[in-house]
Amino acid sequence: MGTPDFIRTIRASAGHQLLWLPGVSAVVFDDRGRVLLGQRADNHKWAVLSGIPDPGEQPAACAVREVYEETAVRCVAERIVMVKSAEPVTFGNGDICQFMDITFRCRAIGGEARVNDDESLQVGWFEVDALPEMDDRHLLRIKQAMSDEPTWFEPTSFE
Repeated sequence: MGTPDFIRTIRASAGHQLLWLPGVSAVVFDDRGRVLLGQRADNHKWAVLSGIPDPGEQPAACAVREVYEETAVRCVAERIVMVKSAEPVTFGNGDICQFMDITFRCRAIGGEARVNDDESLQVGWFEVDALPEMDDRHLLRIKQAMSDEPTWFEPTSFE
């Protein structure tokens, strides 16, 4: 689907300036422990699946929806593994966004992985010890999803 309609409406008046947006990521595992990844059409990099919740949409529901829209895989969100503010991203058209990402560990429950929209060039299941080259932020999400640790967040203190 690409950019949601409500973002296009905001962009019509905001131009390319920085938008602070919610985001979700889904680290999806199958019964064999493989992780589902997509090669993004916008930058050609492999990544965990992600998207922007529609207004009023629950984050876990968004994660499940995005996985299906992009890969035709059905999944359930099991738990939040990470909450992190990402660095600003400048897209090819000049739009700048910064996302507050909520990462979910998800479990596949059906469907066959395939490119299901125009956001991915390829999708596939990967053994966690044989991942394609990926940005560190995606590797961190996978690491946290494999961990039994509580939800990760950037610690801070006010002294």
